[in-house]
Amino acid sequence: MSIQIDVSRDKRGLIRDFVYESLKKNIMELRLEPGRFISEKELVEMLRVSRTPIREALVKLTQEELIETTPQKGSIISLIDLQHAEESRFVRKTLESAVVREACELLDKEQVLHLQNLVSLQELCESEQNYGRLFELDEEFHKSIMIGCGRDRTWGLIQQMATHDNRIRILRLASDSDWKIILAQHHGIVRAIKEKDPDQAEKMLRDHLELVVIEKENLKQKHAKFFK
Repeated sequence: MSIQIDVSRDKRGLIRDFVYESLKKNIMELRLEPGRFISEKELVEMLRVSRTPIREALVKLTQEELIETTPQKGSIISLIDLQHAEESRFVRKTLESAVVREACELLDKEQVLHLQNLVSLQELCESEQNYGRLFELDEEFHKSIMIGCGRDRTWGLIQQMATHDNRIRILRLASDSDWKIILAQHHGIVRAIKEKDPDQAEKMLRDHLELVVIEKENLKQKHAKFFK
């Protein structure tokens, strides 16, 4: 995968935010692959900024477990930690299962239509084989359910723990272009919410979040060097 840098950043924005967001996007989308060594010099040349925002971004990414820094080796893109990913998935499944039941009572017709529109956009991503945008829309789909139920802080909590699990999800999308089961599950979740069927909504959501678990071993075999 080639590294992508958005050089058309808003000049009003802070350079450190641009550096952090650019690096995180490339790490999450595996363009900066797990286990890869990156130097400050390389990042300065890549992003065309001074060392200070680079160092600030590396500190923040280290706190998020996406970078490991050692005195001897410098900065390395962290390997995917399956134990951390599983813990994140447990928290997400527990919280989202409860919230999707609430969604069957709380979401109005306009909010359900928004979910349907997101799935339609995901289908367009499938036709264009755009896994990066599909992941973004997948996140927006789940976020919309949480926010629609007034669970903004709950969604924020899930995101704090999600870095390792999200990289596995992106790796799955990048490794297998057959995304029909994901889209079918999203359709099922929306249908259950629309029909106000909390049991079916929870079942569809749990099946959806377990999908990567089922495929985990296959991903480990294909990309062994990416995993801790």
